[in-house]
Amino acid sequence: MGITSAWAISAHSDSVIDELAPRVVPLIAAERQDRRAQKRWRAWHRSPLPDHRTWYSATAADEPLAEAVTSFLRLTAGGEHVQQLYDGMSPDDDFHLVRDVWERDESPERMFLSIHSKDYALSSFFHAIGPHRAALMPGWCGNFLLTAAEVRSTLPQVERALSFTREEQAAAEARDWLDYTPDEESVLTGPLRQWRQAAEAGLGLCGVSLLIY
Repeated sequence: MGITSAWAISAHSDSVIDELAPRVVPLIAAERQDRRAQKRWRAWHRSPLPDHRTWYSATAADEPLAEAVTSFLRLTAGGEHVQQLYDGMSPDDDFHLVRDVWERDESPERMFLSIHSKDYALSSFFHAIGPHRAALMPGWCGNFLLTAAEVRSTLPQVERALSFTREEQAAAEARDWLDYTPDEESVLTGPLRQWRQAAEAGLGLCGVSLLIY
């Protein structure tokens, strides 16, 4: 059975961010504090992965690489805690991520949304930019909740993470394995565009990476 995942970054007023905080912040904290996730993060930083086109030429000598790839993909495939925002917190909770967050603002320009079948946008994004740039991204593995002030204060580090020379841009694009439609933003351009627009508009941001099917 295939899967479909989504990585979304939506912009909201601080009143909405404050409303979401009790629900979202503890889940992101639980993801960050997970010992398995921390171990996988450290392993990726110690040994960044080679070009993804080399990952599945399996031989006995490639076993350490295969283990490293599996670890990285598990790190970036979304966690069970944030997944509750989509699956539901409990039978008595009528909160739904699509209705109460993604569709809350009618302006499509206030959202970056990357949906992919049999793949995770966050995995390709992190592989494309590498661990040192990924460490500059706020939150944990694509998940964050930021007030307008926090968006403004983190914008310089996000710009450092996602600004490239011509050569760096070409290398990052080669490492981004996702297929895009002509009118679809890539993971290398959408997040920075969203951050800049939110900072200019005085809005906060909610980022979530999860499985939707």
